[in-house]
Amino acid sequence: MAEPGSALKRTPLHALHVSLGARMVPFAGYEMPVQYRAGILNEHLHTRKSAGLFDVSHMGQAFLHGSDPARALELLTPADLAGLREGQMRYGLLLNAEGGIRDDFMVARLPGRPWLYLVVNAATKDSDFTFIACRLNDAITIEPQADRALLALQGPKAESVLSRHAEGAAPQTFLKVVEMTVAGASAIVSRSGYTGEDGFEISLAAGDAEYVARKLLAEPEVLPVGLGARDTLRLEAGLCLYGHDIDETTSPIEADLAWTIGKRRKMARDFPAAERIMGELMSGPRRKRVGLMLKDKTPAREGAELVDGAGAPAGRVTSGGFGPSAGAPIAMAYVAAEHAADGTELAAMVRGQARAAVVTPLPFVPHHYVRKSG
Repeated sequence: MAEPGSALKRTPLHALHVSLGARMVPFAGYEMPVQYRAGILNEHLHTRKSAGLFDVSHMGQAFLHGSDPARALELLTPADLAGLREGQMRYGLLLNAEGGIRDDFMVARLPGRPWLYLVVNAATKDSDFTFIACRLNDAITIEPQADRALLALQGPKAESVLSRHAEGAAPQTFLKVVEMTVAGASAIVSRSGYTGEDGFEISLAAGDAEYVARKLLAEPEVLPVGLGARDTLRLEAGLCLYGHDIDETTSPIEADLAWTIGKRRKMARDFPAAERIMGELMSGPRRKRVGLMLKDKTPAREGAELVDGAGAPAGRVTSGGFGPSAGAPIAMAYVAAEHAADGTELAAMVRGQARAAVVTPLPFVPHHYVRKSG
């Protein structure tokens, strides 16, 4: 959220959002569309069955230059970035000295380019870029790309839609990235997103964003989708929202993100708070992020306390709401390790009432990433 009295920033697609009847709200210092005329439920379900277009231009984009930027960035993350091949993208965690998560990010090595492409969260981008810059050696520089926009085309028909406007081969599988032309505009295109569906993220010059967005929205399969449905989609997919499900008080192991730690990094233990994190990996954390399914129709929202059968505190909800595709109220929460097994019965305190909940495997809705071509 913006500081009181500060002006909200606008993305290059602000005028388009207004023309489409979007309801605009403050988010991460920006004025962003929470929904359009179709409404959050319809936008969510349409993305699951067809294709939705999201404006994520508020995210922080940067290029990391130098002789070996991957090795340099590894000082701040347990991800294996040196092993990142050309045309690959990877999810990683930016850690503080205690092993807490400062942010999560995507990083890519573009074919034929000596630099890395980095995407971080909107609310933390300025502090992230400063944090990274202050910890790089003199041979490495970070170049924020404030003049770039970012679109996310998500859903099972996203590939078909993109193919009508693409010059050059689009990424064929999940977490591949290329430079190509989309509707006449030069773009960095990755097969990625935060909905659990197949889809693409398209980074391009701010001046090209509205034209490209309008071309994609003109396709019959595509609806504009706002922050509301983006949140319900990522919740059903079991994906963390920074500042809610992960923050500087949570470790990768507590967050059930041990898979982000590269095998080589585990062996070398050369990342921040490695001893703490590897200790949690070997012995188990004291608390763990889990999925919850509520047994009645009342959602448990962020901050709801969880209790066990005896009424003793068991944890707290970090994200929650109704899952349109799951067909039930769902949530993610941190619970004490003894309550983290699938099938554990708990209760969420909602407006003073205990609502029955059960620990449920994540994701709530299966992912539909394309992992093999053909």
